[in-house]
Amino acid sequence: MCRWAAWSGAPKYLEELICDPQHSLIEQSRHALSCKTSVNADGFGAAWYGERLTPCVYKDVRPAWSDPNLLQLAHHVKASVFLAHVRASTGTATVRDNCHPFTVGRWSFMHNGQIGGYDHFRRRIDNLIPDALYAHRTGATDSEALFLIACGYGLSEEPVPAMARAVRELEDMARTQGGAPFMRFASCWSDGETLYAARYASDHLAPTLYYRCYGDGISIVSEPLDEAPGEWLEVESGSFIAVRNGTVSVGRFFPDKVASSKGNTPKGCFDVGRGFVESGTG
Repeated sequence: MCRWAAWSGAPKYLEELICDPQHSLIEQSRHALSCKTSVNADGFGAAWYGERLTPCVYKDVRPAWSDPNLLQLAHHVKASVFLAHVRASTGTATVRDNCHPFTVGRWSFMHNGQIGGYDHFRRRIDNLIPDALYAHRTGATDSEALFLIACGYGLSEEPVPAMARAVRELEDMARTQGGAPFMRFASCWSDGETLYAARYASDHLAPTLYYRCYGDGISIVSEPLDEAPGEWLEVESGSFIAVRNGTVSVGRFFPDKVASSKGNTPKGCFDVGRGFVESGTG
């Protein structure tokens, strides 16, 4: 399993999530508290959006705590939307192409979870990736395949239903050709304008997912970055969150019930509103 953190709001230095907090992403790469493995040392990566439409990406196979280049970048790079990830492999090699986030065009994606029995039907999963997108299949992870399949299902037009459909397809394949746990999914994806995240599992052990509303933006994380009581809100399993222009939308994420998400507020969700106010899921 892996750990990740994302930000949407006023421009913020990457180090404010990656390095500075009490339980920063770098600290989680050594001592994670809410996942199966406490050490996430199989590479790291970050994607951030500046003046161009496509994200800039930095990845390496070293543990996040041991790369001085990451510390330099995090200290100097400021962005209004960024995603960062530390990896714990579930079986594929520790190479740069297997590190998150993955990108296609303006989209970036990172994932914590697994598809049960992936090695048994990996070739069949690759067959679901459209030919036009297969050149982006540079690694060997189930996460990258899931992302590319979602892109093929129309991620740019309907970001939540496309991701839900990809999750549903791969969960069905795991049920018939793989093994338990069929699907565990806590993921974050963005086009540089809206930040999405969802939590889902085929059993009762969905990977953790939280968000926190600050005065200048929203952070979405695998596990809280500090111990601020009551500030970190847990996203329920089977739910998603979307953040755009200071508005938080929360809704249901059921891969077997795919709804449209056209417009700023996907169907089946409600706006928490502006001002970064708190809310539960609904």
